[in-house]
Amino acid sequence: MAQITAADVNKLRQQTGAGMMDCRKALIESDGDFEKAIDYLRKKGAKIAAQRSDREAKEGVVIARTNAEGTKGVLVLLSCETDFVAKNQDFVSFAETIAQAALQQDVHQLQDLLQVQMDGEPVQNRVLDQMAKIGEKIELTRFERIDAPGVVAYTHAGNRVGVLVGLNKALEPTIEQAGRDVAMQIAAMKPIAVDRDQVPEEILQREKDIVWEQIKQDPKMQGKPENILAKIAEGKLEAFFKENTLLSQTFVKNHEQTVAQFLASVDPDLRVMGFKRVALG
Repeated sequence: MAQITAADVNKLRQQTGAGMMDCRKALIESDGDFEKAIDYLRKKGAKIAAQRSDREAKEGVVIARTNAEGTKGVLVLLSCETDFVAKNQDFVSFAETIAQAALQQDVHQLQDLLQVQMDGEPVQNRVLDQMAKIGEKIELTRFERIDAPGVVAYTHAGNRVGVLVGLNKALEPTIEQAGRDVAMQIAAMKPIAVDRDQVPEEILQREKDIVWEQIKQDPKMQGKPENILAKIAEGKLEAFFKENTLLSQTFVKNHEQTVAQFLASVDPDLRVMGFKRVALG
């Protein structure tokens, strides 16, 4: 059995907003596995402040960039230890240089980016140089890329969140603005997929398990026919899709529309092919 420390309990409490004793019990029942502990709390009906954790680094900057043609985009997360360093313009400029190198060298994977030459040295060596210069641990933590007929990049909240949106049409002012609006939606509302068909099977199955466990735990559901329980479960899953898939979400700039309806109002043929969201904090 895993050793459950006060620090573990506090970490889970900060992530979920659940009570201290509930967090401790969840960790004990889950043998210290935080993801399983979160599921345990949800199954028991605890109100969870954050169902998904997108914490990638304690501090750092996220840089989102596209090429001049707007057909490919990259996201780079360069992490550091303190907010003081993250806000330093030299550090931000260094991260921007890495992102630009990724575009220029047509990089597709993080491990390839680490080997790209910058001023005669691989990126991984330049990162080590920055560590020696600044005196903090610095790490190239995430790299994402999108290729599409139109790609829009958006950075939010002082380089703490970056988004790429791939569209099925080349960028012109109206399409580009629509892409930017969708990117802002993604930054704020954290969808996990474009639509329900793109929700990863493991996430969908996990949600189904949680929904059915919630129903079993609810005294009001006891004795109800199986077909009624199935409809209730289906309704809960519909709510999950509405909250967590981009096209079904309520559009943040117009609560009378879904994102799908907004896109159709711009151009009936406009589609989101994919997106990437990287955040820290």
